[in-house]
Amino acid sequence: MTQNAHQSPPSIWQRIFSQHMLICVFTGFSSGLPLYFLINLVPAWLRNEGVDLKTIGLFSIIGLPFTWKFLWSPLMDAVQFPWLGRRRGWMFVTQSALLLSILGYMLLSPQQNMNLIKILSLFVAFFAASQDIVLDAFRREILPDSELGLGNAIHVNAYRIAALVPGSVSLILADIYPWPTVFAITALFMLPGIFMTLFLAHEPTLPITVPKTFKETVVEPFKEFFARKGVKSALLVLFFIFLYKLGDSMATALATPFYMDMGFSKMDIGLIAKNAGLWPTIIAGILGGIWMIKLGINRALWLFGLVQVFSILGFAWLASQGPFIHIGSKELFTLALVIGFEAIGVGLGTAAFVAYMAKETNPAYTATQLALFTSLAAVPRTLINAATGYLINWLGYVSFFWLCFFLAIPGMLLLLKVAPWNKKVTGV
Repeated sequence: MTQNAHQSPPSIWQRIFSQHMLICVFTGFSSGLPLYFLINLVPAWLRNEGVDLKTIGLFSIIGLPFTWKFLWSPLMDAVQFPWLGRRRGWMFVTQSALLLSILGYMLLSPQQNMNLIKILSLFVAFFAASQDIVLDAFRREILPDSELGLGNAIHVNAYRIAALVPGSVSLILADIYPWPTVFAITALFMLPGIFMTLFLAHEPTLPITVPKTFKETVVEPFKEFFARKGVKSALLVLFFIFLYKLGDSMATALATPFYMDMGFSKMDIGLIAKNAGLWPTIIAGILGGIWMIKLGINRALWLFGLVQVFSILGFAWLASQGPFIHIGSKELFTLALVIGFEAIGVGLGTAAFVAYMAKETNPAYTATQLALFTSLAAVPRTLINAATGYLINWLGYVSFFWLCFFLAIPGMLLLLKVAPWNKKVTGV
């Protein structure tokens, strides 16, 4: 009997403070920075330079690469660079491209180079989506099943913390330094991810079967998924991925305009959303990841999903109380309570959901299958949410949030088929 046979499994604290979890911090931060750069810093720069809101609004189209990334994900499963390996090679290429692309904004002016800014922003979105493909695959391959829940929870929360750079730090610097300097400093925050890729991460062991031909690259990942699950079960999994966060995503699509319509000022919303929204999400996500080690992914999807669903009713309750004519401490506490409850639901639900999608992949086709799942999960955010304004005008806020609540129920009911309560999957 080998020495390893006598060793007890690592404790929860050993898992939390392991090299794998440190890598997940780096992957989350590197993944979140370019997205929040596009949705927070670039619009602020354009508005500051006098660009009209209609033009800025059209920039939402640059989010399309995040929805369609599964189209080129097979390439990242099939092509292996001669240096660094299949995953780390792509990580270095995409992270370096993001660093250089963000630096490119230093050379452009909204008054003179608007078309170039649009093209450059599309490149940043493409490289960011491509980085997400390889980081998701890399994380799935280095984490054993027992650490998937915790690792993905840490990744998701580091992703959110990255929003503080372009959404807060860079904006503060923009009041002190010229915009080219701000872009240079923001771009340098890609260096920790590059450091991780070069010096901290180790290339995962290649699966027995690595796709090489066009058929193996494009066709086999989808064929394997349907063959492994069976057509009926595979379709149920895809429907579940589409529906699990539909209600919550719709409810928060126009959250800031909703708070303003309830009578809260932009300052009230900014201060409370930062504190009552960000930190409860992060804390709940991390605690949810730790809990999943013992709970298992199936039961986590049920319990965390219920919190996620019922948090929507907080918006319906707030809408039924307002609009407020006078905003005092009581109203601000009410807003904080609603935002905090929804943030806890998001933190818990996302931790379980991301781990579930990772578990459903085959190591031979991780990048392609995981890109398909995450792209499908992004559809409500990018397409269906576009109709929320029309629905609110038609139904009113209270009825709209009740609609979001009921739209969240089918995803929960599908858990009976895709993740039964009594079928425990340890670790995630």
